[in-house]
Amino acid sequence: MRGLCSAESRLLPLRRLVTLCRAGGFAATLYPPDRRMPRWIDILRVADARASGASYQDIACTLFGEARTRRDWHAPGRSLHSQVRRLVAGARAMAAGGYRDLLRRRERGTSAPDA
Repeated sequence: MRGLCSAESRLLPLRRLVTLCRAGGFAATLYPPDRRMPRWIDILRVADARASGASYQDIACTLFGEARTRRDWHAPGRSLHSQVRRLVAGARAMAAGGYRDLLRRRERGTSAPDA
């Protein structure tokens, strides 16, 4: 059984290679979109915004719209503010080397951790 478990993680890359060799191209069905991609894109946008000097509130306006930011930024519980803080923390973690874990997990076919 151990051989089967370790073989399973290697099947997808092998299927991709066989398809590439036979068809001469990549099969979209063998590269399913990752469900966390929208978050990773937001983290990248936040990293760029912070590097350009944007404030947390500026980031909220860009990502969630000015109307929602005006309405929810100082609301009780400050969930919008917390959401931006988590995205900034994720951007910092990725910049500090977290992107390497993301790449390693993609190679193994597992999901990346939430940043």
